[in-house]
Amino acid sequence: MTPKIARFLTQHQPATPCLVLDVDRVEENFRALRDALPLARIYYAVKANPARQVLRRLVGLSSHFDAAGIEEVEACLDAGALPSAISFGNTIKKVSAIQRAHRAGVTMFAFDSREELEKLARNAPGARVYCRILVENAGADWPLSRKFGTTIESARELMLLAGDMGLDPFGLSFHVGSQQTTTQAYELAIGKVAMLFTDLTNAGVNLRMMNLGGGFPTRYRDEVPEIDRFGDAIMNAMTAHFGNNLPDMAIEPGRYIVGDAGLVQAEVVLVSQRDKNDPVRWVYLDIGRFGGLAETEGESIRYRIKTSHDGSATGPVAIAGPTCDGADILYEKSNYRLPLALTSGDRVELLAAGAYVTTYCSTGFNGFAPLAEHYV
Repeated sequence: MTPKIARFLTQHQPATPCLVLDVDRVEENFRALRDALPLARIYYAVKANPARQVLRRLVGLSSHFDAAGIEEVEACLDAGALPSAISFGNTIKKVSAIQRAHRAGVTMFAFDSREELEKLARNAPGARVYCRILVENAGADWPLSRKFGTTIESARELMLLAGDMGLDPFGLSFHVGSQQTTTQAYELAIGKVAMLFTDLTNAGVNLRMMNLGGGFPTRYRDEVPEIDRFGDAIMNAMTAHFGNNLPDMAIEPGRYIVGDAGLVQAEVVLVSQRDKNDPVRWVYLDIGRFGGLAETEGESIRYRIKTSHDGSATGPVAIAGPTCDGADILYEKSNYRLPLALTSGDRVELLAAGAYVTTYCSTGFNGFAPLAEHYV
């Protein structure tokens, strides 16, 4: 919790549940990442938090943007980003979205299949395209490896074909998974994709860019490596494979930029001990998986929880949301302990909740209003 957020909560006591995000912290994180990887162009992953206040601050810092949909493309343009600073990074796009982005001046598009490449050739002629490679996501708390990416063999064929289709085969990309907690994942992926990069270059393809994706972590309950360690590991791997002839480097951070810039304040709706022989109390909050905490699926992202009773005696808890859906359980197996004094009406803070919470928020499941947002 930053001092600005603490002051806002004290002075305004906003209705819960709500997100409060410090835009100055967004800038601090952006600058720290730029210092750690000065040779890489930063494409902020808009899906992490597309708030206009965040986008405008990043535009002012000369950030580039990774957009997952045409609405995100247009949000970036509305915030002042140049079309040349936007990458349409989703490998699954409607024809109408490709056409709208191309008409708006966006020239860089991702793909991972022949069918998508053909759509781009028809609807964004001359565009710079990059192919996403499937890599291991070991070490990621939120893996992305099954839905996206293609094999090395397929990528080679597609990149050789792209030029014949009237496109510019600009580069290759990969993603080691969201909330990646190991530097080794980047090192292994760089080694795998660098071999294809060299192979295609030798085959006459004018490759110029390697997109290293996102994955840079935010600290939740567990410690994670500092961003400098990721920067050192990435640059050592890149120079090991490319020497002084480095391609353009792109990265797509989202969680790292906005994660610890915000928190969610929630109200305790009920604390109950459902079985007198079971020490586990059930704590129900006024926000759950359908209100924005979707990344608690499988208890993957484990937020730190702050209460006004911290420092007093604690006991084991299960934590759930307020809806009438049996799947709306946040944590049951992750050994959470909260103060025994915690009771209905208390407010709690879920820390480092600036990423993906507002964009996952439902629009009225069970009649609950979408999460309120405050940017300070």
